Amino acid sequence: MNIKNIFLSAVWALIALTACSSDDKPVYPEPPVYDMSGFAKGADVSWLTEMEKAGSKFYDSSGRETECMALLRDLGMNSIRLRVWVDPEDGWCNKSDVLVKAWRAKNLGMRVMINFHYSDTWADPGKQYIPAAWEGLSLDELKTAVADHTKEVLNALKEKDITPEWVQVGNETSNGFLWEMGQADKNPAQYAALFAAGYEAVKSVFPETIVLVHLDSGSDNDLYNWNLDILKNNGAKWDMIGMSLYPYWAMAYGQETSSGKVITDCIDNIKKVSTKYDCDVMIVETGMECADDDGKLAAATVLAEGKTLLSRIIQECRENTNGRCKGVFYWEPQCKPSKYRLGAFTEEGYPTVIMDAFK
Repeated sequence: MNIKNIFLSAVWALIALTACSSDDKPVYPEPPVYDMSGFAKGADVSWLTEMEKAGSKFYDSSGRETECMALLRDLGMNSIRLRVWVDPEDGWCNKSDVLVKAWRAKNLGMRVMINFHYSDTWADPGKQYIPAAWEGLSLDELKTAVADHTKEVLNALKEKDITPEWVQVGNETSNGFLWEMGQADKNPAQYAALFAAGYEAVKSVFPETIVLVHLDSGSDNDLYNWNLDILKNNGAKWDMIGMSLYPYWAMAYGQETSSGKVITDCIDNIKKVSTKYDCDVMIVETGMECADDDGKLAAATVLAEGKTLLSRIIQECRENTNGRCKGVFYWEPQCKPSKYRLGAFTEEGYPTVIMDAFK
């Protein structure tokens, strides 16, 4: 070894010793700690795999590309909600697709809610289409179909060691589901019987899982009394009441005079129905205005108002419902303004200020 190499070796050794001295140790940031317990702060991200297939990407505030569920966890969320369709035309939200998303949520330590629509497509207060394969079935046959479908999906989750904390039997079943057989205003007893079939199927696979009945218009106490009395008076059971709370739509449909009043009436309804039916309640769907009429990102003032409203919903659900409201879920927050008006992300895939309400 020549003199030059000996000198360089000595220099590098000195640098290494200096760098490793006790007075100059490298400092690494503490890994984040996520609270996955207690009050549920969640998101329905059922569109996620379809969006990813189409090329959607998501970024944190520093511009770092981040997997969507992990990003939601970093934003303060601890729970994921996933809808299930029986035999959707394009395959999204079928059993296999739900398993993929539920597995990802589980691996992030997030809690899972499964939302059975009992339809091949969207089920909501305006439509509750019976799955094509179930058309023409008798009531008893339809009850069996409900039970078999429910157990099939839940057993598939169980095989992957995924235990949903909550399961919805139907989505926004304000006038029942599986029309016309289970339409509440025409066949109330049949609605209750079909709901009971779903409830018992859930309990047969996951006895400790919380089963929800989910209605829309969380501020409408009359609706909840009417629907839940049908179930109760016909022998159906549930563990928790799920509500949809959308100030934007309540205003658009002329149901309320202000967004603030929608929230006030919903909180009042939570206290009334939790007392009357002696059960907990959860806001399983909400959303704030994030896009304008042209599908562009809403003005900063509109986004700030959305954060204010959402913060109020979360705070009042936690502090002003006698402990009966157990969580708030935002419906598809990751959606782009051009695709859905009440998302909470930008077109480029960044969270807006609305999401700060969950921190």
